[in-house]
Formats: sequence, C-alpha cells, structure tokens
Amino acid sequence: MTEEKGSTFGRFRSLLGSKGDERARPSARPLGDQESQHALDLMRDYERSGIGWFWSSDSEGRITYLSDCIAQKMGVAPEELLGRPVQSLFVLDRDEDDTIERTLPLIFSARKTFVELPVRAALEEHELWWSISGRPQFGADGAFAGYHGNGIDITATRQNQKDASRLAQYDSLTGLANRHRMGKRLNATLTAYKASKRACAVMMIDLDRFKQVNDTLGHPAGDELLKQVAQRLQRVVTDKGCEIGRLGGDEFQIMLPDIDDRGRLGEIAKTIITMVSQPYQIEGSRCVIGASVGIAIAPYDGIASEDVVRSADLALYASKGGGRGQFRFYSSDLHSEAERRRQIEEDLRDALAKGQMRVVYQPIVSTATNKVVTLEAFTRWEHPDMGDVPPSVFIPIAEECNLIGALGDWVLKQACVDAAQWPGSVKVAVNVSAAQFTNPGFASSVAQALAHSELAPERLELELTESIFLGDESATQEMFAQLKMLGLRLALDDFGTGYSSLGYLQHAPFDKIKIDKGFIRGVTQKESRNSAIIAAIVSLANALDMDTTAEGIEAHDELEAMRRLGVKQIQGYIYSAAVSFEEVCEAMLSGDWVIEPSGPSHYRPERRTVLRKVGLIHEDHRYEATMRNLSRTGCMVEGLLDVPVGTMFVVDFGEGQLSVARVRRSAGAMQGLEFEVPLVDDGAGGLCTRNRVSPYVLAQAGMPLAALPAGQYPMQLMQQPGMALSLPKFGQIEPKGKGIRAA
Repeated sequence: MTEEKGSTFGRFRSLLGSKGDERARPSARPLGDQESQHALDLMRDYERSGIGWFWSSDSEGRITYLSDCIAQKMGVAPEELLGRPVQSLFVLDRDEDDTIERTLPLIFSARKTFVELPVRAALEEHELWWSISGRPQFGADGAFAGYHGNGIDITATRQNQKDASRLAQYDSLTGLANRHRMGKRLNATLTAYKASKRACAVMMIDLDRFKQVNDTLGHPAGDELLKQVAQRLQRVVTDKGCEIGRLGGDEFQIMLPDIDDRGRLGEIAKTIITMVSQPYQIEGSRCVIGASVGIAIAPYDGIASEDVVRSADLALYASKGGGRGQFRFYSSDLHSEAERRRQIEEDLRDALAKGQMRVVYQPIVSTATNKVVTLEAFTRWEHPDMGDVPPSVFIPIAEECNLIGALGDWVLKQACVDAAQWPGSVKVAVNVSAAQFTNPGFASSVAQALAHSELAPERLELELTESIFLGDESATQEMFAQLKMLGLRLALDDFGTGYSSLGYLQHAPFDKIKIDKGFIRGVTQKESRNSAIIAAIVSLANALDMDTTAEGIEAHDELEAMRRLGVKQIQGYIYSAAVSFEEVCEAMLSGDWVIEPSGPSHYRPERRTVLRKVGLIHEDHRYEATMRNLSRTGCMVEGLLDVPVGTMFVVDFGEGQLSVARVRRSAGAMQGLEFEVPLVDDGAGGLCTRNRVSPYVLAQAGMPLAALPAGQYPMQLMQQPGMALSLPKFGQIEPKGKGIRAA
C-alpha cells in the first residue's frame, strides 16, 4: 500500500510540476486500472475543492487540458479553451521595477520546469491571479511533447500584497507616491537615462500660506486641502511617464522624464501655480493658498538623483525668497544667493533699530489734470554692505521671520508723520500685510499713528490685497468696521489677479480699486482683450462709487488708453518713480504738484539693461563682448568693430546657454542681435535659453561628465580635432579703453 501511495504521489508530482528535468528521472512504475482510477478520483476531488487546478499543453503550446473551474471563472465553456495558446489565457505579472525582460512565450520556449509563476487571467472585467507551475514532457524518442502543470488561486494573497505595497509606496492621504517611491523611481530613471543620454526634469512644489489654513480652520481642513491640491496637480501633469509625489507636509515633487525645454517647463510651472492658487471650498469655508516651484533638470543640473533633488530644492528656496507664487530654474549662482539671503535674514532683524530703513513715495496722479492726488509709501533698506536691498527680496523674508508686523507698523507711523507735513490735501497710501490686518490690535495701531501725527484720517489710504480674506470672516468684517469708524479710506490692491474679487467687493467697504499692471501690458495691441477687461472694471467701480487707479503705466499710448477707458488715476514711471520725503516737500512748496507725463510714445516689451560679459562665436573664433541690454528676441552687444549686418554669431551666455543670432544693426563697436529662437522666462524676472548644451555632448568633447559648471566653455571644446582654422575677421576692443586688438 505504501508503494501504491508512492506511485500515486509520483503521478501527482508530474501533474503538479516539480523541479528537475523529466528526462533525467527514472520512469515511474506503470499504474494498474484501479490505481489509475483512484488517482483520477483524487485529482477531481482536488479540482472540485477549489484549492487548485490542472492544465496541459502540446508541443506547440496549445491547451490540451484545463480544469473546468478555470473555464467557469473565465466565463466560457471548457471546450472553447482547448486548442488555444497557453499564453492567450494568462498575462505575466511584472513588477514595474523589474529590469529583466521576461515573456511567457520565452519561458515556454525554454522547455524547462518553472514553479509558482505569478500570472493574471486575460480578463478585462475583473482581476484573477494565479500561481502556475509547469513541467516539460518528452516522448520515448526524447522529442518535446508539451507541458503538464497545475495552478492555484492567489487573488486574495495578491490583493493583500498590493495593499501592503501601496501603503509602503503611496501617501495614504492623497494617493500620490510617497517620498520612498519617488526617490526609488527617480534613482532608477536617472540611472537608466544616464546610459541612454536622456534628460529628466524634477519640480519641487511648496504651498504658500498652508500653515494659515491649518491654524485657522484646523488640521482636518488642512488634510482636505492637500487632497484637493493633489487632484489639481494630477489634472495639470498628464504626460506619460510623469509621476507626482507628496514628500510630506505641504511639499510635493513631480518627475517629468524626457523634458528639458525650459520654455515648456516654465509653462507647466505657471499652470501649476495658477491652478493651485484658485480658491478652495473646505467645510463651507473659502480658502486661498499659493505655490512656489523649483525646477532642476538632469543631466544639466546634476547626474545623480540626490544632486538633482538638491538643485531643485535650492531653486524652490530661491522662488520662495523671490516673493512666492513664482518658479525658478536652478543655476549655479543660487548657492551664493542662498548664503546672501541667510545673511539678509540675520541683518533684517536689526535694520529698524539701526535706522537703515527709510520710506519713499510714488505719486498717483489724476488722469484728467496731471495733479498728484496720492503718494504711495514704499520701504527701502540701505544695507551698510550690500547697498539698497530690493523690497522684493526683504519683504518675503520679513514675512517668513514674523518681522512684517513690526516693519509694517513702522512704515505706517512714518508715512503718517511725513504726510502731516505736506501742504494741501494730498493723501498717503500705505500697504498693509495680511499679518497686520489679522492682528486684533491693528485698528488701535492705526488710531495711534493718526493721533501721534495729527494727520486727518481721510488723508490716509490703506491698500489691502485679497490675502486678508483668508482668515476668519467675522473677524475680517469686524476689522473693516473698526477701520471705517476711524474715517480713513480703503483700497483693494492688485485687483483682477485673484479669483473672487467681486465677492469681496460685495461685502468689503473699499473706496478704490487698483487695476493690476498685468492688465495694462499689451492693452494697446489689437488682439488684446485687456481693454475690455479694464472697461468692465471701471464700469463696476463707477457703479459702486469707487475710484480706479491703473498701476505701472510707462508709455503715452498706455496713458491715452487709460484716459479713453475712464480710469481716474494713474501710477507709473510715465509720471514719476518713487522719490524721497525731501523731494516731495520741495515739489509741493508752490502748492499743487502737477507732473507732465514723460515717457516713450509706445509701449514695447521690456529690454533689460544689463552689463555682463558674453561670448560671441563666429566660425573658428570666440570673441569677448559686453551685453548692454537684453529682450526675448535680441540683445545689444559692444566689443567688436565694424561687423557687417547679417553676420551670424552663436551667443554664449554661460552655463551651457547658447543662442544663434543674426546682426540686425551695426555701428562701430555696437551690434544689435536678433535671436533665431526667442528666450524664455527664467522665473526670476530674467530670461534664459530654452535648451542648453548637454553634459553628454561636453563629455564627448573632452570634459568630465558632470552637471554644467558655471561660466563659459573654452572654444576648443566646440572644434573638431584636426579641423583647419581660419583667421579672425573682426577686431575687438579691450575693456576699459585699452585699445584695439585682433581677436
């Protein structure tokens, strides 16, 4: 009996599949009829139990036997499955990180035993997972006769594994990839892309003002907000292969394979910032946050994943330092910029006490009379070592360091004292931060400033942005009531850049709307819709008995457009930049201050005045030149003599940025160049090239493979070995008037 059991067990081992080569094993003892029937009964009981099932195939891989339970689960008659290729029933399960290219035809063609191979049923309606084993069969002549095998259902086990794997790789709150998965995927991607010389961009995203939502509405509201942010990011980033992750808190990361076009990346970043900044409905409350984005691209900004992430982090840090709601590309000078920002943060704490701060005033002029009606107060910081630090740099730092309240209160008091000394009824406008406005004692501070300066309340105008509405609605309305009781004026600044300004106007007692300069740019162009938008704003303000001010007017055609559209007040360089208190007093000595507009006749895209060295490459030679100004479409350079119009150059801006340009104007040592491909925004108010020289190209030319170094690259890297050199065609002026030399 023991021998019979052994024989039956041997037959089952053949059916179930086992390791080893059938040809290398001795043949089992033939079974008698009774034993065969007993083995068959056992096999059928095993199939009916649902524990497992059997299959077999012929030498060509077609199904010759399949347990009925499998046909039932697949929803077909058993006879319909006979004759089908085995691989048509199963889909091989492959882990996304599996780098081994395995396919079922390849496995079956090897004619070797395989054990516990996980496969998925070839069904679209629902998922069934099996673990199959198979053992090759050979005839007496050694010819391959097919496979015998078995399978077991592992659907429940597989689902548990997937759930556990998802918990380990995905953020339980948002469903996005977590830090572990993002790091693993980025590392694997960059390793593979290094071998294939491909690019991959990384974006780091940090939410602005998220802490305020948590503090005012509670952590459950913050969690709901993070879920909605994740959904918006998924709507923006839809490219195949891209992955979005939440690294923790309010920090997100996006991996964008095969994208190195900085123009396209900048547009994606702008869309993300716009989408994330739209209002949210959380438990019946309206929330508005923002986003800052840092971008780095492999291999330009790093080869290894940790280097690229570090570069993206540094770019994010710079974008937050630049005023938030911005994006920045990584560049090598961000290291020194980060150190400079740290120093500014330290020195800002003592700037007020040391008397380094001052207030300047920009006129706001009546459109009809050119008479100054209001002066807006701006803060200036004269750093003893760094010189004038722009407000765009130190104001965001003051907000992060909780210094904005003290700084804002000082500006308010100083502006009231100064305005009280001006003759006539000219008003003073002071910007108020959300931190000041939400302080319960803010109205008392304003009252004290007015009392101390003896300034008439109606001459004080507080400029507020929509950020003040992020706090408690009842507290906001109470603050409005207290301020209006003082008799001062309120203005809504940057109108049109938010998403619910009309709702604010319905409840907030504003006296003025300031039209953001973003609507002014391009207003004189025929295809622009800005004129219609401004006309609607003016009509709305008139209906609500509010004044309107247009910001950022620089050219006469813009001024005429504002007059035609009915804007009541103008602020911009066409009248005056911000001036000191002493200059204001001098201008008002004779009474009314009337300013005649002065500026270009037509608005043109801004040409940034710069003084920097660039390389001009022509044929086999590189010339050094000074770039005087820069726009998207061209630049003015100085340094080469008598260059003919039409000459082609490659402009080397440094850090791998090369741009083909044609000489459009030439006079002596000055040339106006037009770029073949326009430059794009760099996120910091500057311009950059869409693409850069790949480190892989530089490595082929002899440089070590590494992230792009700072500065420009030697000419020999761009020349082919053994190439005949030509003579230089242009003379070059030495810097600082040292004469002329051949290049």
